[in-house]
Amino acid sequence: MPKALKKKKSVVKKPNKKQSSRKSFLIGLMALLGILLIGAGIIGSKYYKLIYRENIDLGKKETMYIYIPSNSTFEDVKRILYKDAIIMDKGSFEWLCEKKGYNVKVKSGRYLINNHINNNELINLLRSGKQEAVKLTFNNIRTKEQLVSKVCKLIEADSVALLTLLNNNDFLKKYDLNSDNVMCIFIPDTYKLYWDMPAEKFFKRMFDEYKKFWNPNRTQQAETIGMKPTEVTILASIIYQETKKKDEMSRVAGVYVNRIHRGIPLQADPTVIFAIGDFSIKRVLTEQTRYESPYNTYIHKGLPPGPICLPESIVVDKVLDYEKHDYLFFCAKEDFSGYHNFAKTGAQHAQNAQKYHNALNKLKIKK
Repeated sequence: MPKALKKKKSVVKKPNKKQSSRKSFLIGLMALLGILLIGAGIIGSKYYKLIYRENIDLGKKETMYIYIPSNSTFEDVKRILYKDAIIMDKGSFEWLCEKKGYNVKVKSGRYLINNHINNNELINLLRSGKQEAVKLTFNNIRTKEQLVSKVCKLIEADSVALLTLLNNNDFLKKYDLNSDNVMCIFIPDTYKLYWDMPAEKFFKRMFDEYKKFWNPNRTQQAETIGMKPTEVTILASIIYQETKKKDEMSRVAGVYVNRIHRGIPLQADPTVIFAIGDFSIKRVLTEQTRYESPYNTYIHKGLPPGPICLPESIVVDKVLDYEKHDYLFFCAKEDFSGYHNFAKTGAQHAQNAQKYHNALNKLKIKK
């Protein structure tokens, strides 16, 4: 029989010191990385909240305009935003403003803020200067004071500064204007303007619009009828106060052009009302036509020195295309329709005027 096989003893290898050390190092490194990742996550989460967490509370409002005046500092901005508790976390807002450099570069304007936006969105908006324009619409304006009041309710420009500018002949001379005819540049319409526009910048914007309106075609038409653009506007302002009937404006314009060419005073009642400054007058009396003023066309021939209102653009075009006829007079119709009776002679006009006066007397309209 074969000899019994000898059973080998199992050999247990002793761990290598280098391998053990490397393994311990890796475990320690992984643990450290885990701690760092957790820490980074905590820190990242903190900064994420500082930057992207909602930080605006407008209450029940979905949007709100904030106004940052010209030359404002960061302290001014904070006062504006903190006044109504718009900012929930002031610390995070100020921290991010410093990081983005907004605290040293504030831009004025009118900004539309949405509810629940975060610090980053708010600061990016304010830093960009992308403000919301305001819409300025003016019509039925009679005086500079009315215009200035209308404008300065919508833009930052100071009303005193703007009115002073409109009366400054040294300034207006650069634009071939004066304090009487300067109102000619304001053409009734709707304009988009930036809220933080100062008085002089507003004036220049309106002058640019005026130059656009007086394109080569209109300028040529004015030259053809022997008038300057400002003179056309002045005459249009009188017509606009005489009639609101668009189909009659060209005929009324023709009457005044005929009187100018013949050296006859315009004798326009609206100029007397403007001169007196009482726009409630409905019936101009004989004694009122003697009121001394360069705007009173009963005692001064030709056009007044400036417009008596801001006429709509269509009236200007009606003057440029005035009706050629022989009429020298017109008077409101006695039916109060807003239309007029036209006459070629003084006798015919007297008859028309008497009918209208009788109608006024019947209604007991004395002034």
